[in-house]
Amino acid sequence: MNHDEGITIFDFDPETGRMKERSKVHITNASYISISHNGKYLYSITDDGVAAFSIDKNGDLTFLNMTDINGMRGCYLSTDYEDKFVFVAGYHDGKVTVLSIKSDGSVDKICDEIYQKGIGTIAERNFRPHVDCAKMTRDNKYLCVTDVGMDQTKIYRLNHRTGKLSMVDILRSEIESAPHHIKFSLDGRFAYIIHELKNIVDVYTYEDKDDMPVFEKIQTISTLDEGYNGISAAYAIQLTADGKYLVCSNAGDESVAVFSRDDKTGMLERLFVLPVSGHFPKDITTSDDNRYLISINNESSTITFFTLDMEKHTMVMNGPALKYDSGNCLIIHRLS
Repeated sequence: MNHDEGITIFDFDPETGRMKERSKVHITNASYISISHNGKYLYSITDDGVAAFSIDKNGDLTFLNMTDINGMRGCYLSTDYEDKFVFVAGYHDGKVTVLSIKSDGSVDKICDEIYQKGIGTIAERNFRPHVDCAKMTRDNKYLCVTDVGMDQTKIYRLNHRTGKLSMVDILRSEIESAPHHIKFSLDGRFAYIIHELKNIVDVYTYEDKDDMPVFEKIQTISTLDEGYNGISAAYAIQLTADGKYLVCSNAGDESVAVFSRDDKTGMLERLFVLPVSGHFPKDITTSDDNRYLISINNESSTITFFTLDMEKHTMVMNGPALKYDSGNCLIIHRLS
């Protein structure tokens, strides 16, 4: 998807790792998309708030409705694991918004909206509240909200009846590290937070103990090769479908970092960092079998394709780049 045209639907070929355009959905400034956990619905950020679509049997989208979020355009959205609520992260106004979801998948009323407050280490634009991500723990109890300007991840308890949030904890990252997105392991026991400015991933253990979230940091690892001293910003973070690998992108270095993940300890080992043959890899995704990686490169307006070999620690370009203007988000969705 991109700003100008909205959402583009491609047919992905798992045998070749390539994709072919199927259709387009025109909405304004579709800066991020998310698919419900039941796989039936897609939600998109737009200038007008949040748009909801049903996913047809052939992968096409049918528009359901659109709801205002009573604030500036969001930058990220996700659903809880029961698909009852949509959470919208607001970079521009520092707000997290909770919307309810109707039984038909359409978005409904605002249940809660919380503006982050404060000033970071430097009183300038970047070091004020900028919410970049809002994602539930896998036990569906707590919403984790990263604030790239305040160097914090706030943890909120979700009231599953009302959709209201109540803050119960704060994870404080390194000063001027800029926590961007958070991912959880498939079993929910580990959290991974990527930090834009310091190009690192922090690894946490997570458990719900005595009805309170308990996070403990166990590792910090760079997304860049040893010795790199240029300007770069760590951006996308994804787990592979089997949970064995963590994949990150670096803008400036214009690269992808691939880590192996220890299932028992949650710890990461960096396998390789290799170029994406594009500028500003804003999002990345891998095929279910870990054979292929796709990078959507915002500033070069391209999508690039690669063949992965995790055992040999290599990534080789898989055919020519695909022209795609100002892409922001990319999801491979397997139809049921």
